[in-house]
Amino acid sequence: MAVEETNTTAEPAVGTGAEGAVSMSVARYPVAPGHRVNVRSGPGTKYGIVRTLPLGASVPIYCQTRGESVSGPYGTSNIWDNIASDEFVADAYVRTGSDGYVAPRCG
Repeated sequence: MAVEETNTTAEPAVGTGAEGAVSMSVARYPVAPGHRVNVRSGPGTKYGIVRTLPLGASVPIYCQTRGESVSGPYGTSNIWDNIASDEFVADAYVRTGSDGYVAPRCG
C-alpha cells in the first residue's frame, strides 16, 4: 500500500493511485518546539528507544493507541502515536490540536 503524507490535520482518506494501488493520506503534526522526543518500540517508556527525533521534527500519525500516561508540553495523556512500523511517540509531545484521538486506533 502506498502512503502519501500531507501537512494537514485532515482525517485519513483512502483513494486509488495512478497504478491502481490503494493510497492513504496521512496528516503530519509538529513535535513540541525545543524537544528531542524519543521514539519507542511500543506505547510506553519501558519500551526500548528506537531513535530520537531532531528538533523541529514533524511526524505522521498512522494510528493511535492507549499506553502509559506521560506528561509533556501538551498536557498529560495516555495516547501514543504510531509514526512508523513499531515506532511510537507520546502524544503529549505532539501538537495535534486535540486532547483526544485524531487518527484511527491501532489494532
